[in-house]
Amino acid sequence: MSAVSIGRAPALAGRLRPNALWLAVPGLVFLAVFFVWPVAQLLGLSAVDPESGAYSAGAYQRIAATDVYLRVLGITFRIAGWTALWSLLIGYPLAYWLARLPDLFRGRMLLFVMVPFWTSYLVKTFAWMLILGRTGVVNSLLTGAHVVGEPLSLINNQFGVMVGMVHAMVPLAVMTMLPVMTGIDRRLVQAAQTLGAAPARAFWLIYFKLSLPGVAAAGLLVFISSLGFFIVPAFLGGRQETMLAQLIITQVQELLNWSFAGALSAMMLAAALVSCVVYDRIFGLSTIAGGSAQIGTGRIRDLGLALLSAVATILGRLSDAAQAVLGKRACAWLLPGFCWLVIAFLVLPTLLVIPLAFTSSQFLEFPPPGYGLSWFHAYFGSPLWIQATIRSFGVAFVTAFAATAIGGFAALALANSRTRWAGLIFAFFLAPMIVPRIVIAVGLFYLFARLGLIATDLGLVIGHTVLAIPFTLVTIAAVLKTYDQRLDQAAATLGANRVRTLTGVTIPLVKGGLVAAFLFAFITSFDELTIAIFVSGGIKTTLPKQMWDDMILQLNPTLAAVSVVVFIVVTAMLLVAERFRSSSRPD
Repeated sequence: MSAVSIGRAPALAGRLRPNALWLAVPGLVFLAVFFVWPVAQLLGLSAVDPESGAYSAGAYQRIAATDVYLRVLGITFRIAGWTALWSLLIGYPLAYWLARLPDLFRGRMLLFVMVPFWTSYLVKTFAWMLILGRTGVVNSLLTGAHVVGEPLSLINNQFGVMVGMVHAMVPLAVMTMLPVMTGIDRRLVQAAQTLGAAPARAFWLIYFKLSLPGVAAAGLLVFISSLGFFIVPAFLGGRQETMLAQLIITQVQELLNWSFAGALSAMMLAAALVSCVVYDRIFGLSTIAGGSAQIGTGRIRDLGLALLSAVATILGRLSDAAQAVLGKRACAWLLPGFCWLVIAFLVLPTLLVIPLAFTSSQFLEFPPPGYGLSWFHAYFGSPLWIQATIRSFGVAFVTAFAATAIGGFAALALANSRTRWAGLIFAFFLAPMIVPRIVIAVGLFYLFARLGLIATDLGLVIGHTVLAIPFTLVTIAAVLKTYDQRLDQAAATLGANRVRTLTGVTIPLVKGGLVAAFLFAFITSFDELTIAIFVSGGIKTTLPKQMWDDMILQLNPTLAAVSVVVFIVVTAMLLVAERFRSSSRPD
């Protein structure tokens, strides 16, 4: 073989090597088939007359002409908006406090946020039913102390809905804001103070402005997630607090009115997409995953900055006045004290369920009149509960494997790509996190009914994988940000091909992030209810679906025992995930 041919061989091999973005192709195809296509089909049904099959705007005209549906739309947007606002007001101080802590201590304190974040919505809602009910913890304490003469009405109204929604969404807000806040250089605030700015004014004019992308991202995700909520309103709200997702479930499961369900889903999806477009124009969608802000230009940005400056000025003066009245030492304790109260608000409701699981009573009473293990015996002795538990573990394991593989390859592709398509692909993989779950679930239900995947474990795995992919992508991408790409180049220089480099160098070095992503995907599937309500068909019941059915039909201490088991599983998974994720960080 000639020297010329030898020299040409590496160059030819380099040209034949696939681009890094090819690693994202499996994920793109999967989401196109099981995410884009079902949602597109559902939206298409909204413009079709169910009787004639012809194109029609009858479903949308029905919404516009009926006060009931317009009122539900208004209630949905109002509750979602208030939930986003309160979650930001409560979550921002906590995120700011966590960002100021040393890395090691912050990781430990973050568990008090992550455990409530990943704890099942059913468990958290069940806890608030026990706390706020007529015979619950709050009313028992108030009536026992003779503060009130009769139990207060704390659930089946807007108050109960807002408490449950804010409790569920504050961790999401904190987890979204924290990466942005930890990336802010504190020396900027110190420099402003050195130049004569008061501490409060320096914070509001510099730090708060820099944290705004995280605040906006948190508000966006909380608002969109709240749009598709139905668990909390179903159990803590009354008829006056019916939300859009509840109407969609009714239209599909009871009336089989796909056209009207599609129209309602289109309204919800339109609100979510408009919010995302506005956010992307101003900050860029990458900030949702903790990336740097790409501040846009235009009148919207200028108006926002002007308003922000005015607000910062007012808040700065109020902070200075408060410090002058209360004193510097008292003000220094306000933030930690408030944050510990928020942590108690997040953690205690679930912990209060634990003693009720060991009650000897047939009813949910607080405090429990006696203790025993009878309700754990009822849970572990029930074939229905055990089958649902085993199925949840099996589906979650397969889902975690599939989502980690798809999300890992996509994250690796995006980390090694510098093309203009990278941002678009990243947004596409994040889309299942942005689109309300109820829309995805109904779309998959329609598709799976035609494919024969209803009441199958495969259908559950596919649906759960769609929802878990964004979490695995973000987790692995965060690890790859600290990965030294020169190691791959060194392996290639020594003659290793891409497969050998991937298996021998990249994966071993980022295995901590991969394990963490696997566990997060496992928890996502193990806790998932929306997909299970439609895809399980009432036959392939998962643990959350069985809890949902029992909460609708009857409330008894068996649910408390199941909640304790779910809480233990989720907490153990989170502890392991956090350990592996911490081990993958550079020293």
